[in-house]
Amino acid sequence: MPIYALGDAEPIIHPSAFIHPDAVIIGQVEIGENSSVWPCAVLRGDEGKIVIGDRTSIQDGSVLHTTPEWPTIVGDDCVIGHIVHLEGCIVESGALVGNGAVVLHRAVVRTGALVGANAVVTNDTEVPGGAMALGIPAKIRPDCVSPEMISYGVEAYVERAGKYRDGLRRLS
Repeated sequence: MPIYALGDAEPIIHPSAFIHPDAVIIGQVEIGENSSVWPCAVLRGDEGKIVIGDRTSIQDGSVLHTTPEWPTIVGDDCVIGHIVHLEGCIVESGALVGNGAVVLHRAVVRTGALVGANAVVTNDTEVPGGAMALGIPAKIRPDCVSPEMISYGVEAYVERAGKYRDGLRRLS
């Protein structure tokens, strides 16, 4: 799997994390216990830090980047869907960012919040806990997310990562 240092900056990856062989990890990136990074995801910590908490999945084709001023932080027990772009933002523990969504500079997705598929959370936006962010630009719908909507995905990806860690083998 392509894991790169950039100058003195080397990724720190917990031994229990699953990094798919086709994911790319560069520079100032930290990945927590039992987290997973799936095919074609790119975590590029070249100008600042990216931190992924424990039991968090970064799914296929997602791109996480940062700026010198604003790190990209994703907490514990998060689901980051397929083809998501996160840059210079914070996704607190227990949040979900749906497929194709974009979360930009200084935005904060609070614990228990959900960013819907293809939504764009623009600079300086806060998605409160229990709320859904939908649309372009995202509009906030308060109090419509249950914890089960997020915890199911967290548990499924922790289990799936274990199966891949133990059983994935390249055939050609």
